[in-house]
Amino acid sequence: MQDPVKSAIFFTSIFPTILASVLGFSAINAMAGGNQKITFEDTKTGQPLKISSELFNTEQAKKFASTGQNPYIGNKNAIAEGKKLYHLYSCNQCHGSNAQGQTAYGITGPKYNHAKSANDKGMFEIIWAGTNAGMSGKGKGMMDPNDPKAGLSPDEALKVIAWIRSQGDSGQGGGTPRY
Repeated sequence: MQDPVKSAIFFTSIFPTILASVLGFSAINAMAGGNQKITFEDTKTGQPLKISSELFNTEQAKKFASTGQNPYIGNKNAIAEGKKLYHLYSCNQCHGSNAQGQTAYGITGPKYNHAKSANDKGMFEIIWAGTNAGMSGKGKGMMDPNDPKAGLSPDEALKVIAWIRSQGDSGQGGGTPRY
């Protein structure tokens, strides 16, 4: 006969994992009050990205840090600001004036060079830290390691993503990698 105490301990230790896989991280986080922080991953190394929590200094950035969902999607003012930032940081030089692709692949979906671009968290990680394919990181402290103030804030990166998503099939959850 199985020990009911051991069974209960085992169940409670695996329950969060099972629930997270069934409901998804965002739902678990929302149930926990949204105070959890998601872990961002460096696209180049696969290691956790160390982004100061102080940089997530707007309500929208804080929401993103806890859910991985961009609250600026569909927000016309944020989209307009994102377009300006996209051009200011010369993203258009490689990705084209409407993110359709130029010397680098288009980033509007539904097909992506990097599968993680299909969701907001993944696209944020790519914008923040760059890729091994030649894109440099645009996040604060990543553009110029000698100047921690240079680069996009998380809030600005989210606005750029909102603009990119407004340019075509966002592929939210359904993007197909190119490879």
